[in-house]
Amino acid sequence: MNTALRLIAIVMLAALLSACARQTTPEPEPPVAEPPTEQPEPPVTDRLDPRDFTDVRNLDNPDSLLSQRVVYFEFDRSNIRAQFRPIIEAHAAYVRANPSARVILEGHADERGSREYNLALGERRGNAVEEAMEAGRVDSSQLEVVSYGEERPVCRNSDDDCWQRNRRVEIVYTAR
Repeated sequence: MNTALRLIAIVMLAALLSACARQTTPEPEPPVAEPPTEQPEPPVTDRLDPRDFTDVRNLDNPDSLLSQRVVYFEFDRSNIRAQFRPIIEAHAAYVRANPSARVILEGHADERGSREYNLALGERRGNAVEEAMEAGRVDSSQLEVVSYGEERPVCRNSDDDCWQRNRRVEIVYTAR
C-alpha cells in the first residue's frame, strides 16, 4: 500500500504541475533604435549680441556697453576721459539707430565749490557728453542736458572716493 500511495502522490503531483504550467509567449524584442540623423540646428534669432548697439534689449544687457550709463570726470574738469569714450559711442550708435529714443544727460558735481559753480560745472560736463554724441551723428533734438550740480549726490561722505562718484554725467533714457 505504501507503493500505491507513492504512485498516487507522484501522479497527483504531475497533474498539479501540468495544470499550473502555462504557456509562455516570448516577449517581443524591443525595436532597434536607428541612429539619429544629423539635423542642422535651426538658426537662433533670439541670441543677443552685446556689440549690437542698435538692439533695444542691450540697454538692459549687463554684457553690453549700453548698460553702462554713467560717465565720470576728474576734479574740476569737464573733458571726457578716454575710458568712457566707447560707452558714449555705443549710446550714440543706439540713439542714431532709434529715432524715437530720447536722452537726458544729467550733469553732477561733488560738494566742493559754490552752488552756482557746481551747477555750471555739471552743465559743462553734460554739454561735453552731448557734443561727443553729436559728433557720433546723433540728432540734437534727441538730447537734452540738465545740470543738478551738487544737489543729487550718490554718496554723501566727504572723502575722495565719494567725491569721485559724484562727479558724473548720467545717461537717462526717457524714450527707448
